[in-house]
Amino acid sequence: MPSSAMPPPTPTSLYGGATGRRVTVRDLAAAKERREKWPMLTAYDAMTARVFDEAGVPVLLVGDSAAMVVYGYDSTVPVTVDDLLPLTAGVVRGSSRALVVADLPFGSYQASPAQALESAARFLKEAGAHAVKLEGGHRVLPQVETLVSAGVPVMGHLGLTPQSVNAFGGYRVQGRGESGEELMKDAKDLERAGAFALVLECVPAELAERVTTSLSIPTIGIGAGPATDAQVLVWQDLMGLTPRPARFVKQYGDLAGDLDRAARAFAEDVASGAFPAQEHTYR
Repeated sequence: MPSSAMPPPTPTSLYGGATGRRVTVRDLAAAKERREKWPMLTAYDAMTARVFDEAGVPVLLVGDSAAMVVYGYDSTVPVTVDDLLPLTAGVVRGSSRALVVADLPFGSYQASPAQALESAARFLKEAGAHAVKLEGGHRVLPQVETLVSAGVPVMGHLGLTPQSVNAFGGYRVQGRGESGEELMKDAKDLERAGAFALVLECVPAELAERVTTSLSIPTIGIGAGPATDAQVLVWQDLMGLTPRPARFVKQYGDLAGDLDRAARAFAEDVASGAFPAQEHTYR
């Protein structure tokens, strides 16, 4: 049916629902049972977090993608816990309803479960995050089990795991052929280890559908087809700020064009003396 004819969200809906409190992992589990699809967006500061929160987006991810879209690196690998902590704190302060998930960056959890718990505790205690996300399958199961047993909600991430881009030899679709069965096993193992949700990035749509139907926890797709329980995008991709977005990105705005036009108009007004005018001047 057309969007104008869609029924309004109910109070229990994840997207746009009025709960009067923060969304929790229990709400995500209930949405899975209702077969309700929902959106997730990245956020890196208080102002965009407020906009997305007021738009009804139920989960905000402070992604290690900040390495590229905030700090200007060419991959997610260089970003650190100290880089992401203030961004996470800003997103938490800027939102009032969304569940805020913080990425554990490369090198902050791989060494041991104890290292993972130390890093996760900083995000929860110092930044106010409500959950953390980490990448990988069987190799991080001890970390997931330790975090969950310590009371830290964990979101998993399989498929194209950007922190392993050097091992993959580039950004490539994952899970084709026999590797798809390994991904399926990793997904089930992560669920058993206690993960509350699972991101599937750049995997064949048929595999993502199989994983989604086989798990009781929600799946969140990014380049994984339409069958996952939720979809996530980096907000700069969504809004048209990224010069060459990936195939799976749909651009919903032209913020790069808007910024360019506004900057040029401001600069021309300053150069001509048209700004500031009397209405912008104190007496």
